[in-house]
Amino acid sequence: MPKLMTSRTVAAAAVAVLLSGCASFSADGGYGEVQKLAQARSATPVPAAKPVAGDATAERQLAELLAKPLTVESAVQIALNNNRGLLASYAELGVAESDLVQAGRIANPVFSFGRVKGHEGIELERTLSLPLMGLLTMPITLPLEKRRFEQAQMRTAGELLRVADETRRAYYSAVAAEQSAAYMEQVKEAADASAELARRMAAAGNWSKLQQSREQAFYADAVAQLARARQAKVAERERLTRLMGLWGKQVQFQLPDRLPELPAAPRELTDAEAQAMTNRLDMLMAQKELAGLASSLGLTRATRFVNLLDLSYLHNTTPDGEREKGYEIEFQIPLFDWGSSRVAKAESLYMQAVHRAAASAIDARSEVRESYLAYRTAYDLARHYRDEIVPLKRRISDEQLLRYNGMLIGVFELLADARDQVMSVNAAIEAQRDYWVADSALHAAMTGAGGRAPAARASAAPAASAAPQH
Repeated sequence: MPKLMTSRTVAAAAVAVLLSGCASFSADGGYGEVQKLAQARSATPVPAAKPVAGDATAERQLAELLAKPLTVESAVQIALNNNRGLLASYAELGVAESDLVQAGRIANPVFSFGRVKGHEGIELERTLSLPLMGLLTMPITLPLEKRRFEQAQMRTAGELLRVADETRRAYYSAVAAEQSAAYMEQVKEAADASAELARRMAAAGNWSKLQQSREQAFYADAVAQLARARQAKVAERERLTRLMGLWGKQVQFQLPDRLPELPAAPRELTDAEAQAMTNRLDMLMAQKELAGLASSLGLTRATRFVNLLDLSYLHNTTPDGEREKGYEIEFQIPLFDWGSSRVAKAESLYMQAVHRAAASAIDARSEVRESYLAYRTAYDLARHYRDEIVPLKRRISDEQLLRYNGMLIGVFELLADARDQVMSVNAAIEAQRDYWVADSALHAAMTGAGGRAPAARASAAPAASAAPQH
């Protein structure tokens, strides 16, 4: 019997060594799958290797990108390589992979040694215990941890896409804010000239105090709107700076003077909901969660009666010098707890995940429909301002200039018409900004990056008051 137990112990130890050898860490920490998932859903190239803060090559590439005016693609590229919050999220991959590797290794055997001195002499006790429950349940727990690791990869890919989406929105908002601030500078200069002319004509007796006050009020309002536009410019730029993870001299990056032009036609999505259901990362994660909980439920049911099983090899020496060898099996007796509560808990967790997955699917479909409608509305509005309102205002201005040259109207009528264009120009800038933000939000809704189309924001630099009546 002792020889037989020794052989079994050696065999168990060999199995443990084999299993431990199979469970090892990957070379890239699981980032390769993250890159693949994100790249399939991103229009901007995703870093092929996991970014590392302080890397010399990355610092050189960053300097090259910042040396010229940023495009939306370069801004996203900087954020994906430099956003510290995104870099911190990669640590979740390490935690999940550690759990996966640990699940592929059975617990270490426990050796105990006892030396008891009594009246009859010294008694020695030696015990080598091997936990068998972890070994028996490993075929279930290992795939479970593998699914959890895959979920962690999807969450990290989703975080990567979220940072890219927020960077795009911040980029378009920052460019629009700078464009509005530059325009409000011109409005303020025109209002300053108009107010000075009104002051001189009032001093000469050719202008009433009421008319002069109206011109002065317009100038004062233009100054206030310019201050708001400048503050909005700084706020939007800083938001973009934070997302790109820049500091020091890096914050002096350049942005283009104008937003990109509208595309010739909007995107047409005939099966947007179906595409979203197969492409959204949150839906894929929900499927993984359900599969993992189903496996966990099976494990709970399998171990509801016995969840402790240890095998021990004994080698004792009696006070007479005789040696005793044998084995000992320890398991839990389901006398009071039959495991029904653990099974009920596992079943409830599974059903909770089922209903949450169904709710997520309903929300995702609604979000896609809402985002696409917001996208089409934003495109139609931006094109309407570009093709109808702004050209119409320009034609009116040209006609007023002809009448001024013909001495049919005065200079203040001409200035009043110019002031009337302030609202339409600012609204056109906002509409163009809202289109690009809605475009990014639609992409996020299709990929599950958490991008709900925001409501149209109030102008950072609203138009000055309406033209005064003369």
